[in-house]
Amino acid sequence: MKEVKIESKLFVFDNLEELPRDIAGLMGKAIKARSRAYAPYSNFQVGAALLLDNGEIITGNNQENASYPSGLCAERTAIYYAGSQYPNAKVLYMAITATAKDNPTKEPIPPCGACRQAMVEYEIKQHAPIAIYFMGKIGAVAKSNSVSDLLPFVFDKSVLF
Repeated sequence: MKEVKIESKLFVFDNLEELPRDIAGLMGKAIKARSRAYAPYSNFQVGAALLLDNGEIITGNNQENASYPSGLCAERTAIYYAGSQYPNAKVLYMAITATAKDNPTKEPIPPCGACRQAMVEYEIKQHAPIAIYFMGKIGAVAKSNSVSDLLPFVFDKSVLF
């Protein structure tokens, strides 16, 4: 038996003002998307914004359903829309913001496992990393240079053959 150590590197900005201007603008779009989330069951609102290499910005937010598995997270809403409307465009950056309606989050909230898996599929497809910026409602913003830093054991098509 041998021990294997997995490490991920994140960068943390103290607040939105520390972000590069274009990323702060992208996070602003995610915040606006978050405000339009449909989350009557969890009261947990999430917004996402993607910058594509063609200059398009795509936003998404979580959409809940009384039949819980039928809902969709903000990240997948945005990335699936980008994939359907701009199939040849690369996703350069994704900004994510999340908060509980009654208890504003102050720590960066990373994407859930299902979203990480969906996002890494696009990263693999485009042969280029997607930088992920994520935050709560206020406070610090974390940055990952690649989805695979957030999902170190990638499940992809290579294991299906």
